[in-house]
Amino acid sequence: MKNFSQFLSEATSASVQAKRLGLVGDGHGGWYNRATGEFEAKTVSGQLKFYNKRQVVGGKDPKQSEFEKNIPLGSSAEQVPQEQIPVDQPQVDQQLDVETPAAQYLPVEKTKGTLTIAFGRFNPPTIGHQQLMDTAAMSAMEDGGDYIIVPSRSQDKKKNPLDPDTKISYMRKMFPDHSERIVNDPNYRTIFDVLKKAHNDGYANIRIVGGADRVKEFERLSNDYNGQLYQFDGIEVTSSGDRDPDSNRGVEGVSASRLRLAAAEGDFMTFRSGLPKGVRTKQALELFDFVRQGMGIQEIQQEGYNTWEIAPKFDQQSLRENYICNTIFKEGQFVENLNTGLVGRVMRRGTNYLICVTENGMMFKSWIKDVKESYSEKVMSRMMRLPGKPNTLVGTTGFFKYAAMMTPGAVGTGAENLQVGGKPYGVNLINKNRKKVKR
Repeated sequence: MKNFSQFLSEATSASVQAKRLGLVGDGHGGWYNRATGEFEAKTVSGQLKFYNKRQVVGGKDPKQSEFEKNIPLGSSAEQVPQEQIPVDQPQVDQQLDVETPAAQYLPVEKTKGTLTIAFGRFNPPTIGHQQLMDTAAMSAMEDGGDYIIVPSRSQDKKKNPLDPDTKISYMRKMFPDHSERIVNDPNYRTIFDVLKKAHNDGYANIRIVGGADRVKEFERLSNDYNGQLYQFDGIEVTSSGDRDPDSNRGVEGVSASRLRLAAAEGDFMTFRSGLPKGVRTKQALELFDFVRQGMGIQEIQQEGYNTWEIAPKFDQQSLRENYICNTIFKEGQFVENLNTGLVGRVMRRGTNYLICVTENGMMFKSWIKDVKESYSEKVMSRMMRLPGKPNTLVGTTGFFKYAAMMTPGAVGTGAENLQVGGKPYGVNLINKNRKKVKR
């Protein structure tokens, strides 16, 4: 059996080798290419073994010789002798449709101290979010810094029924002590957007406040890209407190998941109990109705709904069963991390987590309870979402193009027609087939 010092030595040597090659670890011995998201190596007996010299994306990997496994991907083409590569195995292009992440940032003079950030979904806002905001305010007060509350921009019928403007409007009413600190900026789609803006504003340090279950995630992501997308002297991630979904008392038992479930079930009393005490009943009823409208409650009642889709914390078994059956979060699909706002393609499916890479090459890991199926900006602008499947995402440019193409007599499908005064659709068809009246 290996002693501790030997184990530590082997683990360290593999880690150093991987980082020199620009690989990113998943915390389980696997190493990925930061730019492509491809699984490249694994720590075996303290050394890196490389596994995707001729990997078939989405298929079964061809066999490799031991000689190949000991040579990094970037040098294998030049150093592996031709006779060692089996001629019966096809060689494929391993590059995916992703870009290398930006590795530069504009140098900015650090004229400000520490900015405390509370980034969250707040969909809908609850009394638990009051604790998050209070923690952020007190943390900023201790060192004389600033703080901001940044709601995410995500919206969907299942987990984010309120649109950003409605959500932020109610947040400012519900939390008057923090209303001026609640930011409504469409450019803040991810936590990285907030951090890059803080860098450009000249802040020297960053403090991120989140729930106890999200501290490690924020800590890992924010530090991984410090010095690449932004530059801070220090990054601190603190917890606003634990949350217990099984608790029936106190703030720790309140969550947005529970309020969404109450809205779906038409349980106003439970919904009302999860809001701050200062919220009037009329205002609570309005918010309750907005959440139900955003969920399309009439459609849900007709077709039925799954608790694991609306509030996965309360039906994790069904969530896991659907995941194991590969009906959700398939490899190659785009998903959105609900905690950070990052959208990426699923590169690897773990036991209960996903390894994903964004279109600009940033890699992130998410628990399956913290993601939803999504579409990238590129997919949203395409007329065909997938081969043979048109884009029917209402409100996207791709849907506009598809609808225009299907409209007889339509004049073009360019983006310029989205503007005010753009060319009308169907005019040619109407004029062509209009019956001429004899006078």
